[in-house]
Amino acid sequence: MRFLPEEEQQRLLAACFARSALTQEQLWMRYFALGGSQSLLELDAYVNGLTTLPRVDRDMLAHAVNERLDELAGPPRAPYSHSVRDGKPLHGPLKALVDLLEGAHRAPPERLPAVVAAAGRALDLRIGVYLADYDQRTLVRADTAAELDIETTVAGDVFRRAGTAVTWDAPGPTLWTVLLDGVERLGVLEIVPTDGADPDDPALREQCRWLSTLLGHLVTVTTQYGDGLDARRRRRHRGSPAELLWQSLPPLTGATESVVVGASVQPAYDLCGVVFDYALSERRARLAMFDAGPRTGEASYGVVNALAAYRAARRDGASLAEQYAAVGRELADSGAVVTGVLAELDLVTGELRWLDAGHPPPLIVRGDAVLPETEAAATGFGRPPRATEVRLRPGDVVALYSHGLAGAPDRAGKSFGRERTAGFLTGGSLPPEAARLLTQAVVTHAGGELLSDAGVVVARWLPR
Repeated sequence: MRFLPEEEQQRLLAACFARSALTQEQLWMRYFALGGSQSLLELDAYVNGLTTLPRVDRDMLAHAVNERLDELAGPPRAPYSHSVRDGKPLHGPLKALVDLLEGAHRAPPERLPAVVAAAGRALDLRIGVYLADYDQRTLVRADTAAELDIETTVAGDVFRRAGTAVTWDAPGPTLWTVLLDGVERLGVLEIVPTDGADPDDPALREQCRWLSTLLGHLVTVTTQYGDGLDARRRRRHRGSPAELLWQSLPPLTGATESVVVGASVQPAYDLCGVVFDYALSERRARLAMFDAGPRTGEASYGVVNALAAYRAARRDGASLAEQYAAVGRELADSGAVVTGVLAELDLVTGELRWLDAGHPPPLIVRGDAVLPETEAAATGFGRPPRATEVRLRPGDVVALYSHGLAGAPDRAGKSFGRERTAGFLTGGSLPPEAARLLTQAVVTHAGGELLSDAGVVVARWLPR
């Protein structure tokens, strides 16, 4: 840090004071308000070059004069005793993050790709943003018409693994990294160094991870008040029931140190009668699914009402049985017929407890084996619940699924089946990827025509 000589500071301050149109008394009052302790006589002597002052008092005087000059809007400002660094970084990772934050401030969602491109230039990078469509089959470029298939491309592999990869094809070495909002996969970033840097450099990868994390948050936040990016993620029209249900759903992925949750629903653009929910805390993971059965125009209202009643009771601190009763009262008032299952997992002990109402019981996978299926309750929310408890082991997977998932028939009438469902939950796949692959396999099995919505919530317990 470079300090200005005291004599030079005094000379420049006196010149600025002369232009400030302040009297000695007015300057002293401003200086005193800033915390100054020198007398008016000492201040007068300093301004006239007859004495010295401690550095802190000199700087408070300079600040008092500068406040006045700011009011006059124009004259040069008085110097401080030491040089002040520029508050905004001029290059490097901090500048990139600052540029991204400042550029996104009050920016409409569709401007984010340009904002992140500008931030990338501070790191000598060219950055492109790809977002996953709602079917999670395609990655669509946010600022052009370019598309990448999730199943067959390097970018898609990065999305599926929530990881990174480097390609060496033209136009040059490219780093691909997943775009995350917390733990939810939103898409991928295409990052091309423009200064010849090695995309395998660990420091560069770390800097890109920071940008990706911040951008993921900005994508989610801006989508809440604008449609620009949301429209890019849609590959076709989404009906009003599906619009209502998607607005009611939590993120497709959630996680804490003790549990990872992934979910998926199909048909994504014509969702009609299935919703899911989860809530994670330090001690518990609460999971729920509601199913209105065959696809009808009124199905969405029944499951949304059930979901709202469940959330209201849960957030009031109600017990699992009280949450169940609250849903039953809501459905009785509306006359809707909805099945469901409410589950609660103790993240310390591994105790899983659930109440099902005419719904398939949770499917539990331990390693490559499936625990025996418990008997499903034959009644809906209108009857007293029957509680079931299971003690999980670390690494166990729990899945809540809809009637239309395991029960989806192919053209010959053969159901997808519980065993085939369990097969997608073995092998250690990440819950969000297991859920994505499972629902897409169900759609394929049904020939693209689902009689009932297929939904699944997958949770893996990983105690600390």
